Amino acid sequence: MASRTFPEMPTPSSLLSAYASISTSIMLFRTMFNQLFPRELRRYAVDAVRFYWKPKSSKLTLVFDDKDGLTPNHMFDAAEAFLCTRINPDSDRLRITKSVKETHINIKFAESDEIVDSFDGIPVTWRYVRQQPQHRTGDGDGGKSISGGVFSPERKYIELKFDKRYKEIIISSYLPSIVKTSQELENKKKIVKLLNLQSYGGGPGGHKESVNLDHPSTFDTLAMDPIVKKAIIDDLDLFVKRREFYKKVGKAWKRGYLLYGPPGTGKSSLIAAIANYLKFDIYDLLLANVGGDSSLKKLMLKTTNRSILVIEDIDCSIQLPDRKGVGPSKFPDVKSGPMFSLSGLLNFIDGLWSCCGDERIIIFTTNHKERLDPALLRPGRMDVHIHMSYLTVDGFETLATNYLNIDIHAYHWRLREIKELIKCKKVTPAEVAEDLIKSEDVEVVLEGLVKFLKRKKMDDDDDETKDGEGNEEDEVREPKRAKIMS
Repeated sequence: MASRTFPEMPTPSSLLSAYASISTSIMLFRTMFNQLFPRELRRYAVDAVRFYWKPKSSKLTLVFDDKDGLTPNHMFDAAEAFLCTRINPDSDRLRITKSVKETHINIKFAESDEIVDSFDGIPVTWRYVRQQPQHRTGDGDGGKSISGGVFSPERKYIELKFDKRYKEIIISSYLPSIVKTSQELENKKKIVKLLNLQSYGGGPGGHKESVNLDHPSTFDTLAMDPIVKKAIIDDLDLFVKRREFYKKVGKAWKRGYLLYGPPGTGKSSLIAAIANYLKFDIYDLLLANVGGDSSLKKLMLKTTNRSILVIEDIDCSIQLPDRKGVGPSKFPDVKSGPMFSLSGLLNFIDGLWSCCGDERIIIFTTNHKERLDPALLRPGRMDVHIHMSYLTVDGFETLATNYLNIDIHAYHWRLREIKELIKCKKVTPAEVAEDLIKSEDVEVVLEGLVKFLKRKKMDDDDDETKDGEGNEEDEVREPKRAKIMS
């Protein structure tokens, strides 16, 4: 059998000799390169070599800087808010923030932490990076010079890494969903504002002051017919989700409501409940202080999107002129003298100027619907008419549960008498609510309420006897159950 021969292994001395030769050649090349080529050309050559010799990666990284120049980057804020909902319960490090005006604590993920998410089965990785300010010597291009060096400001950004194959899906679908989620989260945390909207001396005016709307009214606490309450909620839900529909049919994205009925039936509470439900700011417009049609238009420009414009008690605040500029004179209790016309108010509600904004609700309240010009009440201006009725049995049960914190079935023997009295007499929720807070003893409260309702029944019977067939106010009173017409 022939014997195999193996190549001889290089000796250590030959390896050292080869290494020294290569090192000398590299140093000689580097010296010649630095001497023969300018610094800018050397930098370009090095960058080119790094670019072409850099191993290609299948991953794509999107960077969300906290600022775009000096302007805050909305995508950074949206991504940060979205990632707060994706924090891993096993995270070892979290950031805690809270501003002075906020009532809640924000939990955010910390620097260098990673969050793994997925979208339509596509795995993505998020990472928060914060680069601290650095001071380095040299003659670099950017930064602020300090003692001959360069100052690099702090930089914050969020990285999103995923496979390059899914670039179009991530940018066209995943990122918009992040923006939508962040907006929903922001709306939930929003503090509703109440703003006073009026003009001064015929000038443009604006919101002079604003306060937080601390009104606790919600749809759960409203003493209103459950059917009507559900109809209002359904109408609001349908309105806020139909942006594209309104755009398609060519209508301004707004909704008009008319709340009418006797005083004390909960019109202001319903407005507060709508604002708390939608998280819309309220602009209170005082028509008596509006200087003219031009001021009315300018006031519209002062309102923001996602807001409620409220004009309360329009029937008794001013004597609204008709489209010819002549005001009705058959209601002596109404103030006269506004400097704007009905046509100006109509244009303010549904004309070209009403399109200066999106997702707005306009609410009129009145005690006397019949006093308003029919042109003001038609659909497109006041789309939904809600009759705020006298207290119903269902409304009383809501009040009793909220105010007395009792199970109404446990007092059925006492409540049966109260319900019968409420059915046969016109009593407002405000009147009953006032009696429900007079004592902490439930028996005392219910007994006092029975006496109040019986006394009111006797007084009303006497008034009806004296008035014969009744007066104008009796004609205005509508059925005891609330109505909603759209």
